[in-house]
Amino acid sequence: MGSIRQVQITFDCAEPERVARFWCEVLGYVVPPPPEGFATWDDFDRSLPPERQGAAFACSDPSGAGPRLFFQRVPEGKVVKNRVHLDVRVGTGLVGAERLAALEAERDRLIALGAVQYQVLLADGFNESCIVMQDIEGNEFCLD
Repeated sequence: MGSIRQVQITFDCAEPERVARFWCEVLGYVVPPPPEGFATWDDFDRSLPPERQGAAFACSDPSGAGPRLFFQRVPEGKVVKNRVHLDVRVGTGLVGAERLAALEAERDRLIALGAVQYQVLLADGFNESCIVMQDIEGNEFCLD
């Protein structure tokens, strides 16, 4: 078997399009074009059976370098901490106060989009600072 060349990250959520559009803003991702034969994603969605309408949405890195994100509606809500989370790498190469300032600036931008700050982990001599956040449905991610 050859090596895997592509990865898709899937989110279980209550409102796939809403969460996808949040992550588009966070990462600079875009919504791909609708399937052939449909002018918009709304047109495509209306063509589905009622129980499938609004059940999924996706976004992708416009450069093609990052993984595709897929959002699927599930009936149950989030009840425990994520076992896997995204690290949004805004402080790469920065240290100390300069790193923390970059993280805080991104935190403020994301709070305006509906994210919530959960915890600030300050540099401890082993790890640099990071900020633990929650997206608009409570999924944890880190500003790293």
